[in-house]
Amino acid sequence: MGKASKDKRDIYYRKAKEEGWRARSAFKLLQIDEEFNIFQGVKRVVDLCAAPGSWSQVLSRKLYAPAKMSPDHRDGDLPLIVAIDLQPMAPIDGVIQVQGDITNARTAEVVIKHFDGCKADLVVCDGAPDVTGLHDMDEFVQSQLILAALTIVTHVLRVGGKFIAKIFRGKDTSLLYCQLKLFFSHVTFAKPKSSRNSSIEAFAVCENYSPPEGFNERDLYHLLEKVGSPSGADNLDCHSGWLEGPNKVYIPFLACGDLSGYDSDRSYPLPSSAEGGRYQSLDPVQPPIAPPYKTALELKKASSRGILEMDKLSLNS
Repeated sequence: MGKASKDKRDIYYRKAKEEGWRARSAFKLLQIDEEFNIFQGVKRVVDLCAAPGSWSQVLSRKLYAPAKMSPDHRDGDLPLIVAIDLQPMAPIDGVIQVQGDITNARTAEVVIKHFDGCKADLVVCDGAPDVTGLHDMDEFVQSQLILAALTIVTHVLRVGGKFIAKIFRGKDTSLLYCQLKLFFSHVTFAKPKSSRNSSIEAFAVCENYSPPEGFNERDLYHLLEKVGSPSGADNLDCHSGWLEGPNKVYIPFLACGDLSGYDSDRSYPLPSSAEGGRYQSLDPVQPPIAPPYKTALELKKASSRGILEMDKLSLNS
Protein backbone atom coordinates (compact mmCIF):
# COMPACT_ATOMS: atom_id res chain seq x y z
CA MET A 1 0.00 0.00 0.00
CA GLY A 2 1.46 3.37 -1.01
CA LYS A 3 2.07 6.20 1.39
CA ALA A 4 -0.61 8.84 1.78
CA SER A 5 0.40 12.41 0.95
CA LYS A 6 0.71 15.01 3.70
CA ASP A 7 -2.58 16.61 2.61
CA LYS A 8 -4.50 13.33 2.87
CA ARG A 9 -3.12 12.68 6.35
CA ASP A 10 -4.33 16.14 7.44
CA ILE A 11 -7.36 15.75 9.73
CA TYR A 12 -9.02 18.91 8.34
CA TYR A 13 -8.53 17.69 4.77
CA ARG A 14 -10.40 14.47 5.63
CA LYS A 15 -13.10 16.27 7.60
CA ALA A 16 -13.69 18.65 4.68
CA LYS A 17 -14.24 15.69 2.37
CA GLU A 18 -16.57 13.97 4.84
CA GLU A 19 -18.68 17.07 5.51
CA GLY A 20 -18.88 18.21 1.89
CA TRP A 21 -16.72 21.33 2.07
CA ARG A 22 -14.94 22.34 -1.13
CA ALA A 23 -11.69 23.06 0.73
CA ARG A 24 -10.24 22.63 4.22
CA SER A 25 -10.16 26.44 4.54
CA ALA A 26 -13.86 26.30 5.50
CA PHE A 27 -12.78 25.33 9.03
CA LYS A 28 -10.71 28.51 9.32
CA LEU A 29 -13.81 30.69 8.94
CA LEU A 30 -15.83 28.42 11.23
CA GLN A 31 -13.15 28.66 13.94
CA ILE A 32 -12.90 32.43 13.56
CA ASP A 33 -16.67 32.59 14.11
CA GLU A 34 -16.37 30.40 17.21
CA GLU A 35 -13.87 32.84 18.71
CA PHE A 36 -15.23 36.21 17.53
CA ASN A 37 -18.93 35.50 16.80
CA ILE A 38 -18.68 37.32 13.48
CA PHE A 39 -22.03 36.06 12.11
CA GLN A 40 -24.19 37.59 14.83
CA GLY A 41 -26.79 39.96 13.35
CA VAL A 42 -25.42 39.57 9.81
CA LYS A 43 -27.90 39.77 6.91
CA ARG A 44 -25.74 40.94 3.99
CA VAL A 45 -22.29 39.48 3.25
CA VAL A 46 -19.64 39.91 0.57
CA ASP A 47 -17.10 37.13 -0.05
CA LEU A 48 -14.06 38.45 -1.94
CA CYS A 49 -11.74 36.09 -3.83
CA ALA A 50 -14.35 33.40 -3.24
CA ALA A 51 -13.30 30.52 -5.55
CA PRO A 52 -13.49 27.56 -5.12
CA GLY A 53 -16.24 28.57 -2.69
CA SER A 54 -15.55 27.00 0.71
CA TRP A 55 -16.11 30.28 2.59
CA SER A 56 -19.27 30.93 0.54
CA GLN A 57 -20.43 27.44 1.60
CA VAL A 58 -19.91 28.37 5.24
CA LEU A 59 -21.87 31.60 4.78
CA SER A 60 -24.66 29.71 3.02
CA ARG A 61 -24.93 27.01 5.72
CA LYS A 62 -24.58 29.37 8.69
CA LEU A 63 -26.75 32.25 7.46
CA TYR A 64 -28.90 31.41 4.43
CA ALA A 65 -29.94 27.80 5.16
CA PRO A 66 -31.26 28.40 8.74
CA ALA A 67 -33.27 31.43 7.59
CA LYS A 68 -34.70 29.54 4.61
CA MET A 69 -35.73 26.59 6.79
CA SER A 70 -37.56 28.86 9.22
CA PRO A 71 -41.34 28.29 8.81
CA ASP A 72 -42.21 32.00 8.98
CA HIS A 73 -39.50 33.29 6.65
CA ARG A 74 -40.17 35.68 3.77
CA ASP A 75 -38.04 35.90 0.62
CA GLY A 76 -37.23 39.54 1.31
CA ASP A 77 -35.85 38.68 4.75
CA LEU A 78 -33.39 36.01 3.60
CA PRO A 79 -29.70 36.84 4.05
CA LEU A 80 -28.01 38.09 0.89
CA ILE A 81 -24.56 36.68 0.04
CA VAL A 82 -22.50 38.01 -2.89
CA ALA A 83 -19.34 36.13 -3.90
CA ILE A 84 -16.70 37.77 -6.14
CA ASP A 85 -13.81 36.14 -7.97
CA LEU A 86 -12.02 36.28 -11.30
CA GLN A 87 -12.62 32.55 -11.68
CA PRO A 88 -16.08 31.00 -12.11
CA MET A 89 -17.23 28.50 -9.50
CA ALA A 90 -20.02 25.97 -9.14
CA PRO A 91 -23.34 27.35 -7.82
CA ILE A 92 -24.01 27.50 -4.07
CA ASP A 93 -27.49 27.78 -2.59
CA GLY A 94 -28.28 31.38 -1.67
CA VAL A 95 -25.04 32.82 -3.09
CA ILE A 96 -25.01 35.38 -5.92
CA GLN A 97 -21.83 35.07 -7.96
CA VAL A 98 -20.06 38.03 -9.55
CA GLN A 99 -17.12 37.34 -11.83
CA GLY A 100 -14.95 40.40 -11.38
CA ASP A 101 -11.68 41.92 -10.21
CA ILE A 102 -11.52 43.27 -6.65
CA THR A 103 -8.72 45.65 -7.69
CA ASN A 104 -11.24 47.39 -9.94
CA ALA A 105 -13.27 49.89 -7.95
CA ARG A 106 -16.28 49.48 -10.26
CA THR A 107 -16.79 46.04 -8.74
CA ALA A 108 -18.07 47.81 -5.62
CA GLU A 109 -20.89 49.39 -7.63
CA VAL A 110 -21.99 45.95 -8.85
CA VAL A 111 -22.16 44.67 -5.26
CA ILE A 112 -24.15 47.66 -4.02
CA LYS A 113 -26.66 47.16 -6.85
CA HIS A 114 -27.30 43.62 -5.60
CA PHE A 115 -27.93 45.05 -2.12
CA ASP A 116 -30.45 47.57 -3.55
CA GLY A 117 -28.30 50.46 -2.41
CA CYS A 118 -27.80 49.11 1.13
CA LYS A 119 -24.44 48.26 2.68
CA ALA A 120 -23.03 44.90 3.78
CA ASP A 121 -22.75 43.81 7.42
CA LEU A 122 -19.71 41.60 6.82
CA VAL A 123 -16.96 41.33 4.20
CA VAL A 124 -14.64 38.32 4.13
CA CYS A 125 -11.58 37.73 1.97
CA ASP A 126 -9.58 34.50 1.85
CA GLY A 127 -7.65 35.54 -1.25
CA ALA A 128 -3.91 35.07 -1.66
CA PRO A 129 -1.46 35.42 -4.55
CA ASP A 130 0.38 32.48 -6.09
CA VAL A 131 3.15 32.17 -3.51
CA THR A 132 6.76 32.21 -4.66
CA GLY A 133 8.39 30.94 -1.47
CA LEU A 134 10.13 34.31 -1.06
CA HIS A 135 8.42 35.45 2.12
CA ASP A 136 9.13 39.19 1.70
CA MET A 137 7.72 39.15 -1.83
CA ASP A 138 4.69 37.06 -0.86
CA GLU A 139 3.97 39.28 2.15
CA PHE A 140 4.15 42.45 0.04
CA VAL A 141 1.86 41.13 -2.72
CA GLN A 142 -0.60 39.85 -0.11
CA SER A 143 -0.69 43.24 1.64
CA GLN A 144 -1.48 44.91 -1.70
CA LEU A 145 -4.31 42.44 -2.22
CA ILE A 146 -5.68 43.30 1.23
CA LEU A 147 -5.54 47.03 0.45
CA ALA A 148 -7.44 46.36 -2.80
CA ALA A 149 -10.03 44.48 -0.73
CA LEU A 150 -10.11 47.36 1.75
CA THR A 151 -10.97 49.72 -1.10
CA ILE A 152 -14.02 47.58 -1.86
CA VAL A 153 -14.79 47.47 1.88
CA THR A 154 -14.88 51.28 2.17
CA HIS A 155 -17.57 51.34 -0.51
CA VAL A 156 -19.80 48.43 0.50
CA LEU A 157 -19.46 47.97 4.30
CA ARG A 158 -21.82 49.75 6.65
CA VAL A 159 -20.56 51.67 9.67
CA GLY A 160 -20.14 49.17 12.51
CA GLY A 161 -19.59 46.25 10.11
CA LYS A 162 -16.83 43.62 10.15
CA PHE A 163 -14.03 42.64 7.78
CA ILE A 164 -12.09 39.35 7.82
CA ALA A 165 -9.01 38.97 5.61
CA LYS A 166 -6.11 36.58 5.20
CA ILE A 167 -2.70 38.11 5.92
CA PHE A 168 0.89 36.89 5.72
CA ARG A 169 2.81 37.57 8.91
CA GLY A 170 6.16 39.30 8.46
CA LYS A 171 8.23 42.34 9.32
CA ASP A 172 5.65 44.78 7.90
CA THR A 173 2.67 43.31 9.76
CA SER A 174 2.64 46.29 12.14
CA LEU A 175 2.24 48.66 9.17
CA LEU A 176 -0.76 46.69 7.90
CA TYR A 177 -2.21 46.73 11.42
CA CYS A 178 -1.95 50.55 11.51
CA GLN A 179 -3.55 50.86 8.08
CA LEU A 180 -6.50 48.69 9.13
CA LYS A 181 -6.74 50.50 12.49
CA LEU A 182 -7.55 53.70 10.59
CA PHE A 183 -10.92 52.20 9.66
CA PHE A 184 -11.75 49.75 12.47
CA SER A 185 -11.76 50.35 16.20
CA HIS A 186 -10.87 46.69 16.93
CA VAL A 187 -8.27 44.80 14.88
CA THR A 188 -7.04 41.35 15.92
CA PHE A 189 -4.63 39.05 14.11
CA ALA A 190 -5.78 35.48 14.74
CA LYS A 191 -4.47 32.07 13.68
CA PRO A 192 -7.15 29.34 13.69
CA LYS A 193 -6.24 25.79 14.69
CA SER A 194 -6.88 24.57 11.15
CA SER A 195 -4.15 26.86 9.80
CA ARG A 196 -0.91 24.90 9.58
CA ASN A 197 1.87 25.96 11.94
CA SER A 198 4.33 25.87 9.06
CA SER A 199 2.31 28.52 7.20
CA ILE A 200 2.95 32.25 7.66
CA GLU A 201 -0.76 32.95 7.14
CA ALA A 202 -3.01 34.45 9.77
CA PHE A 203 -6.31 36.35 9.63
CA ALA A 204 -7.10 39.97 10.37
CA VAL A 205 -10.39 40.20 12.26
CA CYS A 206 -11.52 43.82 11.95
CA GLU A 207 -14.60 44.88 13.92
CA ASN A 208 -16.68 48.07 14.15
CA TYR A 209 -16.01 49.80 10.84
CA SER A 210 -15.67 53.51 11.56
CA PRO A 211 -13.85 55.46 8.81
CA PRO A 212 -11.96 58.57 9.93
CA GLU A 213 -13.80 61.87 9.86
CA GLY A 214 -13.57 63.52 6.48
CA PHE A 215 -12.49 60.36 4.67
CA ASN A 216 -13.84 60.14 1.12
CA GLU A 217 -13.92 56.62 -0.31
CA ARG A 218 -14.20 58.13 -3.79
CA ASP A 219 -10.54 59.15 -3.53
CA LEU A 220 -9.58 55.50 -3.19
CA TYR A 221 -11.89 54.80 -6.13
CA HIS A 222 -10.01 57.34 -8.26
CA LEU A 223 -6.68 55.96 -7.07
CA LEU A 224 -7.56 52.46 -8.26
CA GLU A 225 -9.02 53.91 -11.46
CA LYS A 226 -5.73 55.62 -12.28
CA VAL A 227 -3.61 52.61 -11.42
CA GLY A 228 -5.81 50.34 -13.50
CA SER A 229 -5.75 52.43 -16.68
CA PRO A 230 -2.63 52.77 -18.87
CA SER A 231 -3.47 56.38 -19.71
CA GLY A 232 -3.97 57.34 -16.07
CA ALA A 233 -0.90 55.60 -14.67
CA ASP A 234 1.41 58.49 -15.63
CA ASN A 235 -0.87 61.00 -13.90
CA LEU A 236 -0.98 59.16 -10.57
CA ASP A 237 0.35 61.44 -7.87
CA CYS A 238 -0.64 61.08 -4.23
CA HIS A 239 0.09 64.79 -3.70
CA SER A 240 -1.89 66.21 -6.62
CA GLY A 241 -4.74 68.64 -6.24
CA TRP A 242 -7.55 66.08 -6.32
CA LEU A 243 -6.77 65.12 -2.70
CA GLU A 244 -8.27 67.48 -0.16
CA GLY A 245 -8.53 67.75 3.61
CA PRO A 246 -7.71 64.68 5.73
CA ASN A 247 -7.40 62.56 2.57
CA LYS A 248 -4.04 64.18 1.87
CA VAL A 249 -2.81 62.05 4.78
CA TYR A 250 -5.03 58.95 4.66
CA ILE A 251 -4.72 58.12 0.96
CA PRO A 252 -0.90 58.36 0.67
CA PHE A 253 -0.58 56.32 3.87
CA LEU A 254 -2.79 53.59 2.43
CA ALA A 255 -1.23 53.67 -1.02
CA CYS A 256 2.44 54.01 -0.12
CA GLY A 257 2.64 52.84 3.49
CA ASP A 258 4.17 56.10 4.68
CA LEU A 259 2.75 59.42 5.82
CA SER A 260 4.85 61.31 3.25
CA GLY A 261 3.49 59.12 0.49
CA TYR A 262 6.61 59.41 -1.67
CA ASP A 263 7.74 56.44 -3.71
CA SER A 264 11.51 56.47 -4.23
CA ASP A 265 11.20 54.38 -7.42
CA ARG A 266 9.23 56.93 -9.40
CA SER A 267 9.60 60.50 -10.63
CA TYR A 268 7.46 63.39 -9.41
CA PRO A 269 6.69 66.67 -11.20
CA LEU A 270 8.65 69.74 -10.14
CA PRO A 271 6.72 72.21 -7.93
CA SER A 272 4.48 74.51 -9.93
CA SER A 273 4.17 78.26 -9.47
CA ALA A 274 0.94 77.69 -7.49
CA GLU A 275 2.94 75.77 -4.88
CA GLY A 276 5.40 78.50 -4.03
CA GLY A 277 7.02 80.01 -7.12
CA ARG A 278 9.12 78.65 -9.95
CA TYR A 279 11.50 75.80 -9.33
CA GLN A 280 15.08 76.96 -8.78
CA SER A 281 17.95 74.56 -9.41
CA LEU A 282 20.52 74.59 -6.60
CA ASP A 283 24.23 73.86 -6.79
CA PRO A 284 25.42 70.67 -5.10
CA VAL A 285 26.20 71.04 -1.41
CA GLN A 286 29.54 69.32 -1.86
CA PRO A 287 30.86 69.15 -5.44
CA PRO A 288 32.98 66.09 -6.23
CA ILE A 289 36.67 66.55 -5.35
CA ALA A 290 38.20 64.22 -7.93
CA PRO A 291 35.45 63.01 -10.27
CA PRO A 292 36.35 60.37 -12.85
CA TYR A 293 35.44 62.81 -15.61
CA LYS A 294 37.87 65.52 -14.35
CA THR A 295 40.57 64.53 -16.85
CA ALA A 296 38.09 64.61 -19.72
CA LEU A 297 37.00 68.14 -18.75
CA GLU A 298 40.62 69.34 -18.61
CA LEU A 299 41.36 67.84 -22.04
CA LYS A 300 38.21 69.46 -23.43
CA LYS A 301 39.25 72.86 -22.02
CA ALA A 302 42.76 72.42 -23.41
CA SER A 303 41.46 71.47 -26.83
CA SER A 304 39.05 74.41 -26.86
CA ARG A 305 41.96 76.78 -25.98
CA GLY A 306 44.03 75.29 -28.80
CA ILE A 307 41.21 75.85 -31.28
CA LEU A 308 40.86 79.49 -30.14
CA GLU A 309 44.60 80.10 -30.49
CA MET A 310 44.58 78.59 -33.98
CA ASP A 311 41.67 80.83 -34.91
CA LYS A 312 43.55 83.90 -33.66
CA LEU A 313 46.65 82.95 -35.66
CA SER A 314 44.62 82.50 -38.82
CA LEU A 315 42.97 85.89 -38.32
CA ASN A 316 46.33 87.64 -37.76
CA SER A 317 47.79 86.05 -40.86
